[in-house]
Amino acid sequence: MVAQQTLVIVSGRSGSGKSSALHALEDLGYYCVDNLPTKLIPSLVAEFHSTKGQENQFDPEKLAVGIDARSLRLDNAGFRKMVYELSHFEHMTTQIIFLDADDDTLIRRFSETRRKHPMSNDNIPLIEALALEKQLLSPVITDETMLIDTSNMSLHQLRAEMGRLVQDEEPKMALLIQSFGFKYGIPKDSDLIFDVRCLINPHWVPQLRALTGQDQEIIDFLEEDDRVQAMIHSISDYLSNWLSDYAINNRRYLTVSIGCTGGQHRSVFLAERIQALFAKNWSVQIRHRQL
Repeated sequence: MVAQQTLVIVSGRSGSGKSSALHALEDLGYYCVDNLPTKLIPSLVAEFHSTKGQENQFDPEKLAVGIDARSLRLDNAGFRKMVYELSHFEHMTTQIIFLDADDDTLIRRFSETRRKHPMSNDNIPLIEALALEKQLLSPVITDETMLIDTSNMSLHQLRAEMGRLVQDEEPKMALLIQSFGFKYGIPKDSDLIFDVRCLINPHWVPQLRALTGQDQEIIDFLEEDDRVQAMIHSISDYLSNWLSDYAINNRRYLTVSIGCTGGQHRSVFLAERIQALFAKNWSVQIRHRQL
């Protein structure tokens, strides 16, 4: 039986964690090549395929390529054509992962590390360089691209996320349920967003304000409300009806974000409930962004 080879293309704006992601893949057994011009990727894959099975030849089954705005020389149609060419390599699967963070986080990271953005100069300040980089990298973001927002991620969390995305099992869509607070911004890696700010808010009950949706007092408070139960049923019905269709389109994961005002009470409670409902039939993880 011929072994299945995996190609992971990692991209993202400078400061979003692309190098750390590649290091994580390297630790997972991937042969990593960074800053490779995109037009050379099919040639690299073809070279590994041409030597496959030959004695004394280096033949990695896991290959990862990092590309940035400097190495990207394709428009939208050109990038899709390249991905289409890669799909025709026998016994080969391709994943595209794009890392990003909000501008304030990227600016802070550059300030902390005192590094220069690769596209900034005396005439292009950092904020303009970030916008230009985002525009140049836009062809990488397609329907098949996995988006990771690293704004609130530690290095350990990013490494764990990379391990989750490139798991070796037979490809199966994983479900990530995350709670968040709208006052802190919508998570960029969201595929589906459910707004639960219309529900009764424990924040306005003084003795409940300091608690979270994981505390029993909050759970009891919200479970007694019929509208909360109706919202749980509405979200679960939608996911039950459509998850299989998302999976059919070769998605490796789907991120469902549930938001309330501060991300402490209602969204946490509902995320926990939704996670419990789908854990039996899907690979489900949960994340509470604001806790």
